[in-house]
Amino acid sequence: MQIKLYQVDSFSDRPFAGNPAAVCPLSSWPSDDVLQAIAEENNLSETAFFVPEGAGFRLRWFTPETEVDLCGHATLAAAHVLYRHLGYDQPSLHFFTRSGELIVRKPDTGSGLIMDFPASYPVAIDGEAGESLLGFFAAALGVSPVAVASAYDYIVELNDAADVRAVTPDFAQLSLLDGRGVVVTAPGDDCDFVSRCFFPKLRVNEDPVTGSAHCELAPYWFERGQGQRSEFDAQQLSRRGGLVRCRITGDQHERVELHGEVADYMQGMITLAD
Repeated sequence: MQIKLYQVDSFSDRPFAGNPAAVCPLSSWPSDDVLQAIAEENNLSETAFFVPEGAGFRLRWFTPETEVDLCGHATLAAAHVLYRHLGYDQPSLHFFTRSGELIVRKPDTGSGLIMDFPASYPVAIDGEAGESLLGFFAAALGVSPVAVASAYDYIVELNDAADVRAVTPDFAQLSLLDGRGVVVTAPGDDCDFVSRCFFPKLRVNEDPVTGSAHCELAPYWFERGQGQRSEFDAQQLSRRGGLVRCRITGDQHERVELHGEVADYMQGMITLAD
């Protein structure tokens, strides 16, 4: 069995920045053990696999540890591979996933791709539980948080971008928490907000640029601003760094559009024994 592999850098217009993802187009599904083994061998935060299905594609994402419910940068990578390398020429792409139908389209003007994802609104954690978590995160992150909320990650608000840069995570402590991971965020210096994302339980201690986290972060800052603004320029302050342009959409503000660039890095072939 041979499987084509593309490696690209999402949320960047050049190689060696943004978040690397592997993409494997398939005609049919091998076993889940094979998918997981490929993702572990790639040793990237995500490997995306897709198979044609109906009017779109069934899309799945695997970290080196497990399959996940939602991944932004690997969805962006898969759409880029279809448009750039596999001759897909329709105005929009429809991916069928564990998180429902996800739509990716080209912008009317300019470069990059726009993903349409479900919004997840973090719930503030107050009272004794909030105070306990503030203390936990102060110790586990090495900085003093100002607020804690929960969606599918813990959202930890810090004072400013300098605090986000200064975070020194204790990954052993963070891995004890329930939920997927921990996202720290603060107002940006030269953008609307900044973040860093930690997922030690997924064997991704710090993710370079996390599209799915912006499905929580954009709603978080939308509510913090009482809905006065719906568009945000966001930077993830990992070592590689990346830019995500976010827009809250939908009649009930239930969707998030994420606009990002993609840069090609490598193509190869996976060869598996019969």
